[in-house]
Amino acid sequence: MAKEIKSVKEYIKSIDEEKQKIFEELRKIILKNLPKGFEEGINYGMIGYFVPLSIYPEGYHCDPKDPLPFLSIASTKAGFSFYHMGIYADEKLLSWFHKEYPKHSKTKLDMGKSCIRFKKIDQVPFKLVGELVAKVSVKDWISIYEKNIRKKS
Repeated sequence: MAKEIKSVKEYIKSIDEEKQKIFEELRKIILKNLPKGFEEGINYGMIGYFVPLSIYPEGYHCDPKDPLPFLSIASTKAGFSFYHMGIYADEKLLSWFHKEYPKHSKTKLDMGKSCIRFKKIDQVPFKLVGELVAKVSVKDWISIYEKNIRKKS
């Protein structure tokens, strides 16, 4: 059985050295642009950024004991993934991101509902990631979540 990762530093140390650099860079960009109120930690087995229960005691609808997730970064076999729940829940934000992405990257966008996948370090549009992270405050995220996700569950 794999060891349960309990800290961000432990997560980063557990991945390939080559990927560690990208995670450190992504973390730096995220933390620099993350609006006040979000917290960083291990969430769902990834490095996560979330609304703590002290701010939103209702928690995540899938398990109210968990804080409300917002962003995550994860190592995968094929590369790494950046998850942003805001682009899943807010069509205007998703539309903005789709329009901006080609201005910041020459690679085709590889994206699921909230997941943006990268195979190589040089594919990450760091400036765009920073802009995306900064666009949604804790208050805005709670409002978007309650309007577009929580009400459906």
